[in-house]
Amino acid sequence: MPLATPDQYADMLSRAKAGGFAYPAINVASSQSINAVLQGLTEAGSDGILQVTTGGADYFAGQTVKARATGALAMARFVAEVAKSYPITVAVHTDHCPKDALGSFLLPLLEASEEQVKAGGEPIFQSHMWDGSAVPLAENIEIARELLPRMKAINAILEVEIGVVGGEEDGVQHEGSNDALYTTTGDVAQAVEALGLGENGRWIAALTFGNVHGVYKPGNVKLRPELLGEIQAGIAAQFGTGPKPLDLVFHGGSGSTDEEIALAVANGVVKMNIDTDTQYAFTRAVAGYMMRNYDGVLKIDGEVGNKKQYDPRAWGKVAESAMAARVVEATKQLGSFGKSQS
Repeated sequence: MPLATPDQYADMLSRAKAGGFAYPAINVASSQSINAVLQGLTEAGSDGILQVTTGGADYFAGQTVKARATGALAMARFVAEVAKSYPITVAVHTDHCPKDALGSFLLPLLEASEEQVKAGGEPIFQSHMWDGSAVPLAENIEIARELLPRMKAINAILEVEIGVVGGEEDGVQHEGSNDALYTTTGDVAQAVEALGLGENGRWIAALTFGNVHGVYKPGNVKLRPELLGEIQAGIAAQFGTGPKPLDLVFHGGSGSTDEEIALAVANGVVKMNIDTDTQYAFTRAVAGYMMRNYDGVLKIDGEVGNKKQYDPRAWGKVAESAMAARVVEATKQLGSFGKSQS
């Protein structure tokens, strides 16, 4: 199916909210990882989101150059073309743009979409994330307030992070007290007062409830997904809305239990970012392949090896299928399995 239109993407998120499920949003950094996600979503009969960080975009552009906007555009164009061969609907999203990367990442991409929309087309990305978690809350919200009208004008969605996700992802790192890892209702209320609840443009919120990027052992992080429900209720009461007025995003979910994920989704999460687990699935499969085919992938003791085994397509297919299987698992955890609108 073609890439989701802005209206289709908005409908995807609304369907998830109404249906009590969420979409996996998988970080990609190569054509192989894109193909793995599309394979997994198709096997699951689920729609989904492919997203790229600043570091992923740098890699798409070529490791010896710094052209992340170019890399992100290449990623989006590749997805748009190859997705036509798959019977599911996907959207593309830019993930975690901190303040110092606005000028090299989010803003050039937004300008490119503005030009394309002006010419009668659709935005290149259906949504963008502004990550203001490393700046004071007032500044975070002010930058989001400046971005939102431009997003609305091209019918795209803005993702904001209100709170702090621990750990590190592509250079955005947070250390500090555990209290900083839990968003408060007061924090969110300030964002709602500045951004509205959809009338000024649609935005989705990555609230933090103990989340940490990267790898951690069970028990080392104290997730409180019930906090999302408390914040939803507080905002509904303060602003006189119906239940669960916010569309929420779950960051830093690697290693979360099925119960924690289910409770987060029940409290309004419509998008869950997945990166660490799919990275590991891909690389673990490559490592296993190399170990099993050691003599074939290396020219040992003057031998010639086995071209069919060291051909990158051979181990690449194994890695893509392993990553695809992890994507299928994510759709089952999030409830989007079998619910494609295509």
